[in-house]
Amino acid sequence: MKKHYLLPVLILFVSSVLFLNACKKESPVLSEPDGTKLSTGNITSSNNSIAIAPNTKEALGKLLFNDRNLSNPFGQSCGSCHDASVSFTDPLHNAIPAGAITTLFGFRNAPMASYTMFNPPFHYNADDSTYEGGLFVDGRVNSLAEQASKPFVNPLEMNNVNIGAVVVKVRNASYYALYKKIYGESKEVTPTFNNIVDAIAAYERTPELNPFTSKFDYYMKGEVKLTEQELYGLNLFNDTLRAKCGNCHLTTPDERSGKILFTDFTYNSDGVPKNPLNPYYKIPRNFNPQGKDFRDLGLGSILNDRTLDGNFRVSSLRNVAVTSPYFHNGVFTTLEQVVHFYNVRDVPGSGFKPEVADNIDTEETGNQHLTAKEEAAIVAFLKTLTDGYQK
Repeated sequence: MKKHYLLPVLILFVSSVLFLNACKKESPVLSEPDGTKLSTGNITSSNNSIAIAPNTKEALGKLLFNDRNLSNPFGQSCGSCHDASVSFTDPLHNAIPAGAITTLFGFRNAPMASYTMFNPPFHYNADDSTYEGGLFVDGRVNSLAEQASKPFVNPLEMNNVNIGAVVVKVRNASYYALYKKIYGESKEVTPTFNNIVDAIAAYERTPELNPFTSKFDYYMKGEVKLTEQELYGLNLFNDTLRAKCGNCHLTTPDERSGKILFTDFTYNSDGVPKNPLNPYYKIPRNFNPQGKDFRDLGLGSILNDRTLDGNFRVSSLRNVAVTSPYFHNGVFTTLEQVVHFYNVRDVPGSGFKPEVADNIDTEETGNQHLTAKEEAAIVAFLKTLTDGYQK
């Protein structure tokens, strides 16, 4: 895990200044380098609403994202597990969402699709001796298009037999004329499928998934004030000696995009408990040979490195109040449970038994000595990160 002890001190100072000087309306706009630019060319906005212009690649991507005919059997789209109403997570708030075949389940909670366009490619940072970036919580792919391609042919998700089956469905869709307008006609399966996921990726780069319209965003511009409890929570969040939340969930602009993303994209083993209600344990053995003994090793499984077992990418906390349940296995259902877990995990008698007991980070979390009042303040601050705040 990368250490950022000086950065929260800076934001703590800035937040205090902003709280006292809310009349200052604008903060500097930082440009975004190539690869992290919001796809705004085909976007129109009015009164804080965001609309995607029709007959564009982004519009096609949205249609594909929400097309329930692209699964086998019909009935599940990307949007089924990544719904706009809950920041593109599971609208049913299941620990593990069911696949197109409703008796089958993957083994992970549906992650938030919002703000993933800012994830850097997976790489090893030699300066900080840590892995960073990538998509999915184990970093196994490097692009939004590649990420979008996986669920289509996963038997535990959308369950198409191959990419050709997806292409046939798109060619028969009502919006195929729009596809041809943008990409042209092609009889080849692979290029067509690549165009399909390219359009989905274009949609995922729009402000619809990356709006930056939370109370915190307006607070940082000096346009609103935080309550006393919310400001107390922000200060605790950035306390590098106690809560330490901001050491990994950065409240300072990302060096690539200039945006505050509440993650440093590193990997960490938090000692998260096993979720005994994970339905993956009970699916047929041809899908899960280990049954209830299955352990999700995260990055350790991808790199086949036992020293990384239990490591998962640090997720953004944007919209965290509406994206329950939490962690890779959905074991906790409330923010109060999550904050309390981080606070007392290593305290004798706390009752938290990790799913993967190896490599747990005990330096940053586990015994923070926070009071119930302080836990509540952190939760109050986290609730300021929800998009769509009305000033």
